[in-house]
Amino acid sequence: MLLALAGVALAAAMVLPLAYLLVTVADSAEAAIDTVGNSRTLELIARSAGLALAATTAAVALGMPLAWLTARTDLPGRRVWAVAAALPLVIPSYIGAYAYLSALGPAGLLRDALEQPFGVERLPDITGFFGAWLVLTLFTYPLIFLPVRSALRGLDPQLEEASLGLGHSPWRTFRSVVLPQLIPAIGAGAVLVALYVLHDFGAVSIMRFDSFTREIFTLYRASFDRTGAAALALILVALMLVLLWLESRARGGFVLHRSAPGTKRPARRIPLGRWRVPALLFCGLVCGFSLVLPAGVLVYWSLQSFAGSTDWGGTIEAGLSSLLVSGLAALAAAACAIPLAVLSVRYPGSISRMTERFSYTGYALPGIVVALALVFFATRAAPATYQTLGLLVFAFLVLFLPLAIGSARAGLQQVSPRVEEAARSLGRSPLQVMRTITAPLMASGVFAGAALVFLTAIKELPATLILAPIGFETLATEIWNATNVGFFERGAVPSLVLLAISAPSLYLLIGRE
Repeated sequence: MLLALAGVALAAAMVLPLAYLLVTVADSAEAAIDTVGNSRTLELIARSAGLALAATTAAVALGMPLAWLTARTDLPGRRVWAVAAALPLVIPSYIGAYAYLSALGPAGLLRDALEQPFGVERLPDITGFFGAWLVLTLFTYPLIFLPVRSALRGLDPQLEEASLGLGHSPWRTFRSVVLPQLIPAIGAGAVLVALYVLHDFGAVSIMRFDSFTREIFTLYRASFDRTGAAALALILVALMLVLLWLESRARGGFVLHRSAPGTKRPARRIPLGRWRVPALLFCGLVCGFSLVLPAGVLVYWSLQSFAGSTDWGGTIEAGLSSLLVSGLAALAAAACAIPLAVLSVRYPGSISRMTERFSYTGYALPGIVVALALVFFATRAAPATYQTLGLLVFAFLVLFLPLAIGSARAGLQQVSPRVEEAARSLGRSPLQVMRTITAPLMASGVFAGAALVFLTAIKELPATLILAPIGFETLATEIWNATNVGFFERGAVPSLVLLAISAPSLYLLIGRE
C-alpha cells in the first residue's frame, strides 16, 4: 500500500506539465482543434516520427555492440572505451550539430583543408534530415549503451553455459538466451532515444529540420500562441503513450532473474581472438565521430578564444553550479526510480502501469514547456519556490526521471523475488527489505540511471534559463549566452570544461558497477 501511494504521488507530481497543457487547451478548445487538424501538423507528425525511428534504429545498432564489447569481452582498455562511449551523451545537441556543421558543412574546416591541395570549393550540404539523424544518433546511442551494458554485467552465465554445453553455437546462444534477457534494457533505452529525438530542439534547429519542438518553440517565442503550442505538445504526449505501449508489449512477461539454487557469479570474458582488431576499429570509429571530432572542433574554437578573453572565474563558478544541480537531480531521480521500478516489476497491474506511464510525461515534452508549466503552478500555488534551486532540481526530475526508471527496472528484473521473500519470512518489514535487500541488488541499474540523469541534466538549457535563481549560471547557460550572440568561440572553453567535469564522474559511476 505504501509503495502504491508513493508511486501515485510521484506520478502525480510528474504529470503537472500535462495538467498545464490541458488547462491551456481547455481555455481555447476551438483554436486547439484547428491546430491539431491542420495539414501542417500531420506533416510534422510524419517527419518527427520518421526521424525518431531512424535515430533509434541506428542508436541500437551502435549501442548494443559497444555494450557487449566493453562488458563481456577481453577488449583491450574496455573501461576506457566504456567511458569514451558514454561521454557523447554530455555534449549538448546544439553544440554537436554546430561542431558538425563547422567541420563537415559546405564551407567547414574539412573544405578549408581540401581547398588548397585538391581545389575543393564546396562540400555537400549535410543539413536537413540526414544531418539531424546523424547528430542525434551519435549523441543518443549512450542511452542504449549504458542500460544494456548494465544488464549484461548483471546476467547470470549459467543459461549461456548450459546452451553452449548442449552444442549450440555462440551466435545461437546469444540470439536465443542472451538477447531475450536484454529486451527490457534495449526497450527502455530505445524509448528514451525516441523521446529524446521527439523533444530535442537544438540539433533540429541548427540542422534546419522542421519537427514538433521547433514548431512549438516558434509558436511560444515568435507568435506567442500558447494554445497552438500546447496542442502540439499534447500530440507529443500521445506519441509518448504509443511508444510506452509498444515497449510494454515488447517487454512482455519475461522472467530474467536466476531461478536455480546457488550463487550468481560473473560471466567469463569472451576472447575476441582475430576479431580484436575489427572490434577496436569499430570502437575507434564510433568514439571518433561522436567524441573526438566534436571535441577537436571545440579545441580549435578554444584556441581562437584564447586570443581574446576567457572568463576563467565565471567558467569555474558555472562548472561548480552545474555539478551541484546535476548531482542533486541524479540523486533525486535514483531515489524516486527505486519505488517506481519495484512497483512496475514486482506488482504489475493497472496502478503500476499508470504510474510508470505518467512518470514518462515530462521526458516527452520540450524543456521550455515543462519550465513554463512549473512557473505557472509555482507562481499560483507555491510562490516561495519560484526561482529557487529546489524548483530547478524538480524540473530536472520531471524531465529526466524516465532515464533512471528504465535502468532501475532492467536491474531489478534480474533479481530473484525469492531473496526478498526469504527476508520477509525472517520477520523484516517491506521497508527493511527494500532498504537492505532490493536496493543493493539493483544498484547496478540504479547507478546506470543516475549516470544518465547526471549527464543529461548537466547540459539542459531551456529549463535552466527559465527556472534558475537570479545569478545562478551553469555551463549550459554560459555556452548559450556566448553562442546566442554569435561568439561561438567563447562557448568552446565552457563546452570543454563540461566534458572535463563529466568524464571523471562517469568513470566513477561505471567503475562502481
